[in-house]
Amino acid sequence: MNKLKVETLYFSDNGQIPNNTLPLVLYRKSLEGRIDSCAEMFKQNKWSNSWENGVFPYHHYHSNSHEVLGIISGFASITFGGHNGETVEVDKGDVVVIPAGVGHKKEQSSADFKVVGAYPNDMSHDLKTGKAEERPEVIENIQNVPLPTTDPLQGQNGHLVVLWSDLN
Repeated sequence: MNKLKVETLYFSDNGQIPNNTLPLVLYRKSLEGRIDSCAEMFKQNKWSNSWENGVFPYHHYHSNSHEVLGIISGFASITFGGHNGETVEVDKGDVVVIPAGVGHKKEQSSADFKVVGAYPNDMSHDLKTGKAEERPEVIENIQNVPLPTTDPLQGQNGHLVVLWSDLN
């Protein structure tokens, strides 16, 4: 694999979306030559329960699992971090690792925009939208989500594992 172009984004709790102290990790153009085998690569690296679709057009997050999104076609603008977060352009071949609690919302996309999503270590995921009544439970959930043991692209000892372990 060629040297990865990695970007990290940090988000604070905005009162609705709790976010996480761990950074979102964006690997640019990291799926080149592996678009068709994206779900299988994630699975080999212990990120499973995969699905193929788009990203919801409303702010949401998962309080009980981290998530990886591999962009397999098209492009999109996605706001991460909830209202007043950061809008990021993603394109075919990009991979985004979203820590538990970090909000995401598709703002706009090409008609062919599609992602493969997956979760570490066979974890299931919930769907939260920032409602006040969710808050006590989700804060505890986020704190209890274990760090992944593998990077969805590089496996054991990959960039994500080292970065998140060093910060925890």
